[in-house]
Order: sequence, then structure tokens, then C-alpha cells
Amino acid sequence: MRGKRTIKGLLALSPIAVLLTIYLAGSIVAGDFYRIPIAVAFVVASIYAISITRGETLARRIDNFSKGAADTRIMYMVWIFVLAGAFAATAKAMGAVDATVNFTLCFVPSNFLPAGIFVASCFISMSIGTSVGTVVALTPVVTALASQLGCDVAWLVAIVVGGSFFGDNLSFISDTTIAATQTQGCSMRSKFFTNIYLVIPAAVCALLLYAFSGAGIGNIESAPIAMLDFIKVVPYLLVIIAALLGVNVLAVLILGTLVAAIIGIVFGQFDVISFFTTCGDGISSMCELIIVTMLAGGLLELVRINGGIDFLIRIITAKIHSRRLAEGAIALLTALANICTANNTIAILTVGSISRDIAHRFNISPRRSASLLDTTSCFVQGMLPYGAQLLMASGLAAVSPLAIIPNLYYPMCVGAVIILSILFPVTRK
Repeated sequence: MRGKRTIKGLLALSPIAVLLTIYLAGSIVAGDFYRIPIAVAFVVASIYAISITRGETLARRIDNFSKGAADTRIMYMVWIFVLAGAFAATAKAMGAVDATVNFTLCFVPSNFLPAGIFVASCFISMSIGTSVGTVVALTPVVTALASQLGCDVAWLVAIVVGGSFFGDNLSFISDTTIAATQTQGCSMRSKFFTNIYLVIPAAVCALLLYAFSGAGIGNIESAPIAMLDFIKVVPYLLVIIAALLGVNVLAVLILGTLVAAIIGIVFGQFDVISFFTTCGDGISSMCELIIVTMLAGGLLELVRINGGIDFLIRIITAKIHSRRLAEGAIALLTALANICTANNTIAILTVGSISRDIAHRFNISPRRSASLLDTTSCFVQGMLPYGAQLLMASGLAAVSPLAIIPNLYYPMCVGAVIILSILFPVTRK
């Protein structure tokens, strides 16, 4: 009986194995983790999941898949992705990204250049909600500074990459934040304050390392900041403040988009028609992520109906008798999924529902499980030489990703703090 139950459980979980095998094996064969479209891997795995479901007609199986894809949590996530895409595109077209870079670099202390670059990277990534965007914006700047000051390029680039994950982990418009909070059923505000206890100690440690290792490295002349640059940063500041005050995230994104549009129109960055076009482009940029989110919802619903999630939780928790080990299991599942997919958002979507059930069984609060998902995925993604952030940074700076990794102090500190927060209840509190 136990053997039959094991075979049934493994068969129910096999769609996830198919997903990871197609993506991982295909990427290894192609030599590029971004060559295989993740949406295609999800489509194949979804078709397979429908085909192995027994005891239902084909129409009923498809209906169950569709119910999972259109779950209220999934649709709420889709709404956030749509509005986040519109806001990000509008703010960028209005010039907010460049203004934010200029605004933060203006306050970089010239006698502590590495520490200042780290703080600038943290602020920019938290404002724009994307680690990749931060890497693209700052890497050319620090590469030029490195050549002027005779610094190691890989070292300064690593500072940018590390800081980009600090903001990505906390930003209210980050894909990982949206995915983590919605799969665990908690508010972004509560996850933010839970994350603070993990990332602030790591950030302080990294900041001290950069401050002492780079003290007196050189001086840069900061250009005076224009009032227009400050005005263009306002939409980002507004979104951060409103979200911290507990305003509904959808209302926050709509407000931020409207403010960015007004500033852009007033200062002649675009007209009303261009604003609508920009919003459309921003929404379109989220299409693949939206499709993957819905496919993941449908796929995991079939896995659940077939008993796969219950089987996996039973296997994982068979020798787990404490909250500490349960938290470790959530972190481990997230790390493994991230290593296989090289995408922290997809990793969270893949293990989100399983982690939620584990958290519920061991009385782990939703905000804590969301924090574990978010911080663990950012830590792993930050250390992957084939991750988008390191590949982008190495390409822009013309250095090897392997040369950057030893200097990634912040992701290393985050990994250490995550482990400590699991091992020691005092730290976890």
C-alpha cells in the first residue's frame, strides 16, 4: 500500500520534474539559461499534467487547470504586474531612472566611494523595483570610475550587484515581492518590516566592509543636482511612502503612474497619447511573467488535485518536528528551484504554494514564509554566475562573472543572516 502511495505521489509531482528538466537540460545544452523560454517549459509541463490526471474527463481536467490559473490570488498578482509594468514604463519614459541615478550619486561621499556606491545602488533598486535595471543603470558609471581611479572593475561592479538585490528584496513594485506576498497571503507592508530584520544587518555588515576596504580610494566631483531631477524622483518616493503607510498596493501603483504621467506631460517628456502608448509597452513587458504566473497556478492546482503537494509535504516533514526545520525546508526548496530556473521570481512561483502549506502546518506566519522565499531567492540569484544580473553586469563591464562573485559581500551576508535567523529563535524574533 505504501509503495502504491509513493508511486502515485511521485507521478503527481512529475509535472514539476518535467518543467525543471526541460528548462534546466535545455539551458545546459544551449549553453545559455535564457535561451529556453520559461513559458514554453510551463506549457509542456502543463500539457503533461493534464494528460496524467486520471478519473476525470479531458474537459474536466482542463477546467480544473483553468480554475487554478484564475485563482483569486493569481488574478490579484496579475493586476499588480499589469499596474507595476505601466508605472515602471511611465516613470522611465519621464526620466525618473536617470534622475534617480543622478540624485543618489550626488550624495555619494567622495572619501568613501565604495560605500557610497553601495548606498546609491540600494536606494535606486528600491525605487525602481528591479535589480537588473539597477545593474544596467549603474554598471557603466562605476566601470568608468574604476578606470579613472585605478580600482578593480570587478570589485566596484560587485558592489552595484549586491546593492541592487537589497532594493529588489524590499521594493513594493519588485516581481519577487509581489510573488512572495501573494503566494503566502500577506501584505507587502508586513513582509517589508519582516525583511528589515534580515537585510539591514546584512547591509550594515556589507557597508562596513566597503567603507573600511575603500576608505580614501579616491575622490569624484559631484555635479550639483537640478530641481527637475528631484521632481522626477517624486513618483518613486511617493510609492515607497504610500506603501509603507499601508495603502493598498493597487491604489499605490495607480497613484504613482498618474503622478509620473503628470510630471512627464508638464515637463514635455511625452504627451497624453505617448503616455498611453508607454503604459501599453510597460504592460506588454509583463506579458510573459503574467502568462507564466497563470500557467504555474494551473499546473500546481493539478499537482495538488493529484495529491502531489500533500505527498511532497509528507516526505519533507516526515522527519521535521520543529518550526526551525520547517523554515529550513522552505529556504532549501526555494534555493533549489532558483538554481534550476536561474530566475528568483519563477522559483518563488514554483514553490510558493508548497511553502504556504508547510508554513501553515508548522505555525509559521505568512509574512515570515514570504520573507524566507524573497530573501533566499535574492541571495541565491545574486550568487549565480548564469543569473541575469551577473551576466548583465559582466557584459557591461567586460569582466567574467566569476571575477565578480568573490566580491559579492552583501549576498554572502544575507545568506549568513538567513541561516542564523533559522537556527536561533532570538534572531528570528
